[in-house]
Amino acid sequence: MTPPSPTLPSGIEPLPDGERIDDIELADEMQGSFLEYAYSVIYSRALPDARDGLKPVQRRILYQMAEMGLRPDRGHVKSARVVGEVMGKLHPHGDTAIYDALVRLAQDFTMRVPFVDGHGNFGSLDDGPAAARYTEARLRAEALAMVDSLDEDVVDFVPNYDNQLTQPAVLPAAFPNLLVNGASGIAVGMATNMVPHNLIEVSAAAHHLLENPDASLDDLMAFVPGPDLPTGGTILGLDGVRDAYATGRGSFKTRAKVSIEPVTARKTGIVVTELPYLVGPEKVIEKIKDGVQSKKLAGISDVTDLTDRRNGMRLVIGIKTGFSPQAVLEQLYRYTPLEDGFSINAVALVDGSPKTLGLKELLQVYVDHRIEVVTRRSRYRLDRRRERLHLVEGLLIAILDIDEVIQVIRSSDDADTARTRLMEVFDLSQVQSEYILELRLRRLTKFSRIELEAERDQLRAEIAELESLLADPARVRAVVGEELDATAERFGTPRRTMLTEAAPSVATPRGRAAAPALEIEDSPCRVLLSTTGRAVRVELSDGAVLTRPTRRSKHDALLSAVESTTRGELIAVTNRGRFVRFTPVDLPSVPPNSVQLAAGAKLRDYVGLTDAKERVVAIADPAHSAPLALGTRDGIVKRLSPGSLPSRPEGEVIALKPGDQIVGAAPADDAAELVFVSSAAQLLHFGASNVRPQGASAGGMTGMKLGDGARVLFFGAIDPAEAQVVTISGSTQTIDGTDPGRAKVSTFAEFPGKGRATGGVRCHAFLKGEDALHLAWVGTDPLAVGSDGSQRALPEGGSRRDGSGTPLDAVIGSIGSPAS
Repeated sequence: MTPPSPTLPSGIEPLPDGERIDDIELADEMQGSFLEYAYSVIYSRALPDARDGLKPVQRRILYQMAEMGLRPDRGHVKSARVVGEVMGKLHPHGDTAIYDALVRLAQDFTMRVPFVDGHGNFGSLDDGPAAARYTEARLRAEALAMVDSLDEDVVDFVPNYDNQLTQPAVLPAAFPNLLVNGASGIAVGMATNMVPHNLIEVSAAAHHLLENPDASLDDLMAFVPGPDLPTGGTILGLDGVRDAYATGRGSFKTRAKVSIEPVTARKTGIVVTELPYLVGPEKVIEKIKDGVQSKKLAGISDVTDLTDRRNGMRLVIGIKTGFSPQAVLEQLYRYTPLEDGFSINAVALVDGSPKTLGLKELLQVYVDHRIEVVTRRSRYRLDRRRERLHLVEGLLIAILDIDEVIQVIRSSDDADTARTRLMEVFDLSQVQSEYILELRLRRLTKFSRIELEAERDQLRAEIAELESLLADPARVRAVVGEELDATAERFGTPRRTMLTEAAPSVATPRGRAAAPALEIEDSPCRVLLSTTGRAVRVELSDGAVLTRPTRRSKHDALLSAVESTTRGELIAVTNRGRFVRFTPVDLPSVPPNSVQLAAGAKLRDYVGLTDAKERVVAIADPAHSAPLALGTRDGIVKRLSPGSLPSRPEGEVIALKPGDQIVGAAPADDAAELVFVSSAAQLLHFGASNVRPQGASAGGMTGMKLGDGARVLFFGAIDPAEAQVVTISGSTQTIDGTDPGRAKVSTFAEFPGKGRATGGVRCHAFLKGEDALHLAWVGTDPLAVGSDGSQRALPEGGSRRDGSGTPLDAVIGSIGSPAS
């Protein structure tokens, strides 16, 4: 007897027939649902396949774009169109996820080998891309290599989300994309983070593994020494890289590529041209500003981002005067992303399951995949050629007896009868008979028969070659290796990232002061100025002394030198009668045992002279106890009282008359000898005690009387003991720098002294065609240089003071003392 139905409470409807309610534990339902969700995320979204190195969305984008015909030789299309096609046919997870994946495939700073040729704003490391409706895209040639031979049954195809279309389960992948471009993704309970590598190196390692299946990790690392990041930079220490290659997990530090350069004449800066992987300039600038505000970073004056598409990455960090650029750079490495870490977690799908893979395992999975691709492709081609050969052989039989074939067809009642009779009369297969029935009359020519016979012979040769290939696994592996090499040669680029064993910076523990001293020590130095206007700073700490270089370089003739300290204050005296204060801390530093003035900075730029005709004639210490002697082109002499210069950054050292200018300046106490040499070949010297020191605003006094048209070529304060006089004569009618002239070197002791404000004595006899001195100099051990700074030869010394000199081989631009 059927039990009566239970009475339902009022207001509750009974269930329809066939439906029921099952009681399930909430914990069981949550566990089952979570596992399904986790599997879906791991397999269908977050993790790449170890064979082609692509996540499902990336694979679907490349496949659909290839189906759309978006090849490199065709025009770009709107990215929104690509996103719509992928979402509607293959990837029903939203347009945002698809567009984000498309953008990443086009970013050359994210991928070592980009797959998409993007047109428009595809973003940067600091800014996102424009909307999909504003950008355009097409495939690059590298992407075509990833989808090559898809129509030859090289991989399995699986249904799409609604079972109406099919899509490849994996791409053929002509190169090891997972290693070349890396990957990142977060799944449920696991994540992957893989670093890019160089295509040429990875392909070479894969080829080596093909030929040597038992290759060790060291063997493979001989080809792949480390990652090769799209943005370049430097990798510090390779122990973490080796750990990652051995176990699939490891970490390493990357540094920006920097150089210390003069930003302006008086300012040094740190110029960043390459940043660590996935670090943008705005992030670096923000961290620098935070560090300066929190007092962690010192010595930084400003940060300027000069990055553009034409010149690439260029971030200029200005260094304050008096701070060591190297010490500031070390602080930047510690507290900013100029030094950054990267953790490798090589998790990928192998046969549908996530696994952590080392370098050899990753290469092995790819090699096995390519062997399968080449095998399936060869098998497919073999089948197609066999099918075609079968048809061609049937056509040849029909053409040989075409009259009888036509008779059989004409006498048949219908197509089915004709097909059957052809099979019986000519011993043909059903496929061959059907093909003959569809034969066009134009194929019945004699030439067509010759073509078919040639095609038959070619097909038989190709079939034999493919059968031989498939029968020999070694040949299959050889084909894989050859294709790898061809792909690497076509798409490979030189390494961008430098590998070094240098140790990374260690962050300062909280609460401790920074270890390195940022400010440059105020140590003794000597500042040298060449006759060509270049200045250097020579450190003299620890009792170091200057020594004469064994081999001279350009610009080594010395015009002026002064003892000072690294952070001391000096003045540059210009021909306009002005002084400009400066500190030598930012001048190029050279060792005392190898002084080369060619390494110096142009002092006129360093002190900021803007007038093209204004030049520095001497450098001096304003606190020097001896007065500064000045001589002008019109023969005026002045000794500047010590301490009389105003405290302003720049000002006058002498009140010059219109058209006059300073020729030379040097410290001169009362025991010094002041020397003038004029263009009229007159030399005058007298004791410095004859010139009373004056203030900065004074105009000086007459030092040398000059004849009509004459001007002072040289003025200086010298020690007469071992001094020599160098004079070079020529004609005022010749163009400057074209006639070397005649030079003479005499002993200074031959020239008698005269009183101040006189004309002096003759120092050079003019020959026919000569009417003036072009150059004169008085000092010890003369060194002559050309206008380009190259050393020039002078005649031997000891000539009579009123001699005419000897001809020169080359034009001399200036004369000075050696830097020692």
